[in-house]
Amino acid sequence: MKRILSISDTISDVVYSPKARTRFADADLVISCGDLPYYYVEYVVSMLDTPVFFVRGNHAKLVEYGNAGERTHPHGAINLHRRVVRRDGLILAGVEGSVRYSRGPFQYTQQQMWMHVFHLVPSLLANRLLCGRFLDIFVTHAPPWGIHDMPDWPHQGIRAFRWLLEVFKPAYHFHGHIHLYGPEPRYRSRFEETTVINTYGYRYLTLDDLP
Repeated sequence: MKRILSISDTISDVVYSPKARTRFADADLVISCGDLPYYYVEYVVSMLDTPVFFVRGNHAKLVEYGNAGERTHPHGAINLHRRVVRRDGLILAGVEGSVRYSRGPFQYTQQQMWMHVFHLVPSLLANRLLCGRFLDIFVTHAPPWGIHDMPDWPHQGIRAFRWLLEVFKPAYHFHGHIHLYGPEPRYRSRFEETTVINTYGYRYLTLDDLP
């Protein structure tokens, strides 16, 4: 069982608060799915005594300027882009960005997204031999193709992500990018053996089926 705080896309007054230290005190890890200021992710790092993992969103800046100087990434957080990481009994992997629709630095064609995913494959196969499973949590900014995505070009899902879910069957896929509004927005879906979670804003979840 793991307690996970996931964040993305918009600053939450609940998270960006001195009360976060007590409200999320039992979090086992934090996942940032992108399009958040680096200083905001750093605030979470400073408030919670737990690992913080991140991928960048399509609106991320190459350099963020602030009172603390220049940042090219959130200090103290672990970048998951094109990486497979084993930490505290969990296996995580991630891919940043969205489909390319303008000249943003963290936008990619569908073909480029395939290359990002294929880069993960050797480590995922090794996990099967070493740990008995490929992957526990897949972290991205964009959603997989046909799951939580939208018909407009900037918000279409990624075909390679759907393939990864079909083949490597992670228990969870956390993503952002798709903004949710209304009293009961749909943020959680089941696809084959994977629970797909849109973490817009923040989610604080207890996941009983993780090691």
